[in-house]
Amino acid sequence: MKIRAIVCILLLVSLTNCATTETFQLVDDPTPLARDVFNGISADQFESGNFTSSRGKKWVYRLLRPSTEVPGETYPLVVQLHGSGGIGTDNTGQVERMAKSWAMPEVRARYQAFVLIPQFPIRSANYGSTSPDQHAVPSPALDDALELVKHFAASHAVDGSRIYATGFSMGGSAAWLLPQLDPGTFAAIVPISGIAPPDSQVASYITLPVLAIHGNADTENPITADRRFTRAITRHGGQKATLREYEGLAHQPPADAYPGFWWRDWLFEQRRK
Repeated sequence: MKIRAIVCILLLVSLTNCATTETFQLVDDPTPLARDVFNGISADQFESGNFTSSRGKKWVYRLLRPSTEVPGETYPLVVQLHGSGGIGTDNTGQVERMAKSWAMPEVRARYQAFVLIPQFPIRSANYGSTSPDQHAVPSPALDDALELVKHFAASHAVDGSRIYATGFSMGGSAAWLLPQLDPGTFAAIVPISGIAPPDSQVASYITLPVLAIHGNADTENPITADRRFTRAITRHGGQKATLREYEGLAHQPPADAYPGFWWRDWLFEQRRK
């Protein structure tokens, strides 16, 4: 996997300044993540749980605990958000490929963390049809999911400075949107093939580490919104957002998402001050 170019969008600044601003990374290899790579992992390998929000909405979720929990230690929390195909209440459909990747032995051993996978009974994010200003907005269910995250963090051995959100497709859009709902909770996000928020919400992302991953041949969730919003973050002084663009990749996670030590290592290095 080679990064062909790293282009600073501030064309009139020096190369030194370019290194400290948001970057666009263009990756030549468009190979998608294989659909059968996690066939040996099932939802039953994740604990089952339920939660009732303050609005009285009932939620189900799956949980992967650290493989080695030490009494007195705290651990990062990864909120893994599913795509529209996982909508439901069966507490199984949300355990998609990216969720299953956390249970693979080499990944689970390397990243001692809680992985929380809520299932949305309705869409978590809405963004309408493709347009130049396409953007995502949260559904009411995303507020309930945020409440679940906070409840879980308060009742488990979670390091409150290391709460992360990631997801693919609708889940990528939801990962973008969670910091908008509560800028003080998340230490970093990794939205994959999602739709970014409107520029009016940029203030919540100026200091937030963001690694957005997207194929530029995606016709289901076009990359346009991610390009627009990462540019907006930079225009407003943000220096911690990166858009990693895959040349010719359609609406799929890229092959290098698994085992994906490169992006997971980056994620686990981030801490909220």
